[in-house]
Amino acid sequence: MKTNPLFHPLLIAAFAALLLPWLMGVVGLTTTSATEVVIFALACMGLNLLAGYTGLVSFGHGAWFGLGAYIAALVALALPGDHLLVPLLVAVAASALIAAGFGWLMLRRRGVYFSLMTLALSALGFTIAFRWTSVTGGENGLGGVERPVLLGIDLNDNLHFYILVALIALLAAGLMWRFVNSPLGHVLEAIRENETRATALGYDTQRYKLAAFVLSASITALAGVLLLYKNRLTSAEPMSIVFSGELLAMTVIGGMRGFLGPALGAVFYILFREYLSIYTENWLLWFGLVFMGFVLFARDGLIGIGRQIAARLFPGPDTTAAMSDRRVEALPLPQMLRAKGEAAGSVLKAQEMVKSFGAFRAVDGVSIDVQDRSLHALIGPNGAGKTTAFNLLSGMLTPDSGRVTLSGSEVAGLSADRIAGLGMGRSFQITSLFPDLSVQENVRLAIQAGDPARMNPWTSAAGITRINDKAAEIIAWVGLAGMEEAKAGSLSYGGQRLLDLGLALANHPRVLLADEPLAGLSVAERERVGNLIKQVSADIPVLLVEHDIDRVFSLADHVTVMNEGKVLLDGTVDDARNSDAVREIYIGSGTAEVAASAHHGEVGAPICTLQGVNVHYGKSHILHDVGFDIRKGEILALLGRNGAGKSTLLKSVIGIAPVSAGSINLDGMELAGLDPATIARAGIGYVPQGRGLFAGMTVRENLELGRMKRRTGAGSHWSDEQILEFFPRLGERMETEADRLSGGEQQMAAVARALSGDTRVLLLDEPFEGLAPAVVEQLFHSFDKLRDHLSIVIVDHNLDLALALSDRTVALEMGRVFHDGPSRALATDLELRRQVLWL
Repeated sequence: MKTNPLFHPLLIAAFAALLLPWLMGVVGLTTTSATEVVIFALACMGLNLLAGYTGLVSFGHGAWFGLGAYIAALVALALPGDHLLVPLLVAVAASALIAAGFGWLMLRRRGVYFSLMTLALSALGFTIAFRWTSVTGGENGLGGVERPVLLGIDLNDNLHFYILVALIALLAAGLMWRFVNSPLGHVLEAIRENETRATALGYDTQRYKLAAFVLSASITALAGVLLLYKNRLTSAEPMSIVFSGELLAMTVIGGMRGFLGPALGAVFYILFREYLSIYTENWLLWFGLVFMGFVLFARDGLIGIGRQIAARLFPGPDTTAAMSDRRVEALPLPQMLRAKGEAAGSVLKAQEMVKSFGAFRAVDGVSIDVQDRSLHALIGPNGAGKTTAFNLLSGMLTPDSGRVTLSGSEVAGLSADRIAGLGMGRSFQITSLFPDLSVQENVRLAIQAGDPARMNPWTSAAGITRINDKAAEIIAWVGLAGMEEAKAGSLSYGGQRLLDLGLALANHPRVLLADEPLAGLSVAERERVGNLIKQVSADIPVLLVEHDIDRVFSLADHVTVMNEGKVLLDGTVDDARNSDAVREIYIGSGTAEVAASAHHGEVGAPICTLQGVNVHYGKSHILHDVGFDIRKGEILALLGRNGAGKSTLLKSVIGIAPVSAGSINLDGMELAGLDPATIARAGIGYVPQGRGLFAGMTVRENLELGRMKRRTGAGSHWSDEQILEFFPRLGERMETEADRLSGGEQQMAAVARALSGDTRVLLLDEPFEGLAPAVVEQLFHSFDKLRDHLSIVIVDHNLDLALALSDRTVALEMGRVFHDGPSRALATDLELRRQVLWL
């Protein structure tokens, strides 16, 4: 995104540095305070390279601040006369080398473990500085460091010293600005947003994180040197955990997502300290409370408050709605993706791959041979080992044994980024994007992964024309032209799927691994994405995992069927279609036969009524006066295109999306305005898209947590025995951790958990998404039987099943009820279905 030259951060910083001494005087402070503001601003901006841009929170950055000061002091005291530049340069260079060593070790751990290691580093540094008296001076510190006369300018004059500090800080800020806007700096943001996807694109994320760690430590050490010369001494205090916490608090209060946010936090800190310390020596307590307030209510800090106000007053376009209305003409495959020369035969070949997790063998001797310019489908029931096989092929997992070759090169055992660099492109079963970055930035990052400038720390990433041109081609081809500046996370689900495919192809891979790219899409979107993948396979071979069996058979050139970790069949589409074994374990009875098996009982009086429901996300008006009722014993299908507001409506009923106006009444109890926990205890069960199970807990523990939500004084309506009548497969999995279940078993467990309490209305968001046909059939029959015990609202893109299962359909369009009527009419009258659902 381009920066207005009049509001360029460096110009603002220079103007602020010019006015700061005068402003400090206006509020009754001195030039010395202005100098301290600049020094702390520099330290916080250095910390922000790590915490704000890379997403690595350091609780011990004061260690580098103190280390720089101590090294500079030791050098200055060892040299004859008074010096500044030599101690400064030596301290920064030495701190960078030491940071490289510690970073190499510490960055092997992620998340809280990395943060705890930085905390330990600070504690270690403080202990050494406090106790190594012969070198550090112990509790007295190191004194006697004097400011020199530099180029005839006496730095003992506080104004002269301020000018020098401000110039050094501005030069460092200029360096950081170029760094964060360079190709290397943009990868840091990608790591912050989604390190797994950055690795899958071909970035060696450890190298990038180490570069950020070293530069961050060096800038903070530079600030420590400047504070040394300001005070003419240093002590162990800057290496303490308390001081590190103050630096982090300044950064958060100022705003970690803005380049100058940490500097604004430093100004706030100095003013707060100077004024409040007049009244109480416990001013840090109050500062801590202010810090908590910003964390809770203004997570983007001071610099983000203006953006929050602007977003409310001038909301951007509703990209979800915009995506739902798009009709994009098919474009030819971009020239950059087209193959040259003759087909090369086998491109990706796996031989006897084996992978075990403890005693469980997820992949057992699997062999796959993907030929050039073909679409090779990998299918099988949930839990067959398909995604594990994908992870073995792409380097996310290392096979226990077996071989994998890509274009003749052995890749088994290589890291995911190295395999991606050799030509492996991959999309993910659950869309994997950089959600807080724009569509253009997402695609540009993917293309940049294969560009020689990918590690450049100086060139402007946005100014590399060859990358921008390729990004424009990819964006137009996937149908997102005009949405370049929209954040990836704001796109509709269908838009995110298209972008995910674009990222996988942006670096012109030698082979594409597409993991369930059609899951959760509407009929029209499935058609479009399926055609795009088939178009790609004419130039780039595709290995496709997908559960839409009819579409797979219409697209594939070759089929491999897996079951229980082994290859059940490897052959043509006709071989798979006509195989009794494949039909038995995977295909099931077929959609038409399953749909015809539904039974529709008596529907009773309304149990839940929605009237005039409105929901806003900020200034975006998502639901407009939605009203309908849910009747006892009824299955109600809530349908509509992506972005119509279906999932938001379910979230409003359960209380996750607050209702801004209107009423939701459950059997005489008003739900609008209540918190989700209270609504769940009132009798609403919710199964979100993606299942939302508690990973690491067993199925039994998940069900027990579900029972805890029942109404006070009410007994559970559903025992384990009753639940197993509907989901007998869970009987063998009660002591299995939820994240070790297959997709179908996870869906069953999620529904069972929702039923475990006192549930009267069950909300199901995409329950059939990503499941094998045979598993879908089992769930269909379970839901069909459940109508005799409760009411169900179902959102799903499998229209044939949703309409056959449901008694009534409510269709949404642009957040409004567009249709309310019997499902049977829509199921049998295709013309009516086109009119109502625009499909």
